[in-house]
Amino acid sequence: MNTPTPRKDNRVPQLENLRIAIVGLGYVGLPLAVEFGKRYPTIGYDIRAGRIAELRAGRDSTLEVEPELLAQADRLRFTDALDELRDCNVYIVTVPTPIDAAKRPDLTPLIRASEAIGTLLKPGDTVIYESTVFPGCTEEVCVPILARVSGLRYEAAPDGPHSPASDGMGWGEGGSPSPRPNTFAIGYSPERINPGDKAHRVTSILKVTSGSSPATAEFVDALYASIITAGTHRAPSIKVAEAAKVIENTQRDLNIALVNDLAILFGKLGIDTLDVLEAAGTKWNFLPFRPGLVGGHCISVDPYYLTHKAQEVGHHPQVILAGRRTNDGMGGYVADQTIKLMLRRGINPVQARILILGLAFKENCPDLRNTRVVDIVAALRDYSAQVDVFDPWVDADEAQREYGISPIATPEQGAYDAIVLAVAHDVFARMGGTGVRSLLSARGGIVYDVKHLLPREMVDGRL
Repeated sequence: MNTPTPRKDNRVPQLENLRIAIVGLGYVGLPLAVEFGKRYPTIGYDIRAGRIAELRAGRDSTLEVEPELLAQADRLRFTDALDELRDCNVYIVTVPTPIDAAKRPDLTPLIRASEAIGTLLKPGDTVIYESTVFPGCTEEVCVPILARVSGLRYEAAPDGPHSPASDGMGWGEGGSPSPRPNTFAIGYSPERINPGDKAHRVTSILKVTSGSSPATAEFVDALYASIITAGTHRAPSIKVAEAAKVIENTQRDLNIALVNDLAILFGKLGIDTLDVLEAAGTKWNFLPFRPGLVGGHCISVDPYYLTHKAQEVGHHPQVILAGRRTNDGMGGYVADQTIKLMLRRGINPVQARILILGLAFKENCPDLRNTRVVDIVAALRDYSAQVDVFDPWVDADEAQREYGISPIATPEQGAYDAIVLAVAHDVFARMGGTGVRSLLSARGGIVYDVKHLLPREMVDGRL
């Protein structure tokens, strides 16, 4: 097993003369570009002209990188012009890998990025993918695109699926692998960014690396080890690295699904879920998962990439899919519980005013990707309730564009028949129970706390 520390030995190639392109400047790509841009000539590329404009002005709307950190990357520049990447010799792909409405992998961003890079590839170049995919996707989907568009051949290990053995490989100009003529190399190093987490940044999270041949694997590992202070772990193959990433979030998804299932059961039994978890948590090996909405760019998406591949090869992953069904249904469950509490208080949900506190997929973060708060909103509107959404973290235009939801600027005091505290932003915690309840109508109302943010005595129900 690899030791998870930066590797510094005489086998590590020299990394001078590298010219790195980061393709995709979202939550994953920008922090990576900044770290590489402190050490190597680096170009950050994104198709969104507005994104490039704000980064050139020293601003990051995702709030992942502070202005002072952007300024420290003195070898980094930004562009939305693909042709400016032509002189690069390492391309790192960090585009999103979402799912479609039918919960199937949507590889469109990955395919388009591969097609674009294929127009730029030169013999000896290396393409490294960070996007989360199912095992085998990089070599089965991306590599053929790169080969077709570039006219080059894939440099693979002796048992690789696309080319003959790459024996006799050494280190070329700039430390990049020196392959057989007219070939390109592939690496895979899955992203592990945790949006909004200032304690665990890209450099302090151990990095899994892999490559299409032993020499490429060595190169990719050395490249990341040069910026990742937490160290690296070299996987034996690209497929192993892909699988390792996708099961990280599948495991977390299933653990949360179990606790969500238990929360539904405890609700029927009249037991407070948090009381049960705190009691069980007194044993040293009890895992401290909490119930809640499971959204975002990874945890609620990655399992579908794994189940897609599983079903493709004839395996039906019933446990994984059961967990997904549970978690996908939690928004509707929260809405139903809110309506039940209202009815018990004699509040007619039809045309009732309901306030949702929070829209981002997690606390203290503006990220709206795959937020499941929208399921609560949709379910409550099905009862003909008037639903306001308040979240000072998110961009109102993005919320409208992505979900047809227009967040309000400020909640109205004493106006609401029900409040659902959906996201544990610090700003809501600072409001406290008194502040939240002050938003309820004088004729009475209920507060449902999804995140156990408020004291039990200040809420009428919680997950």
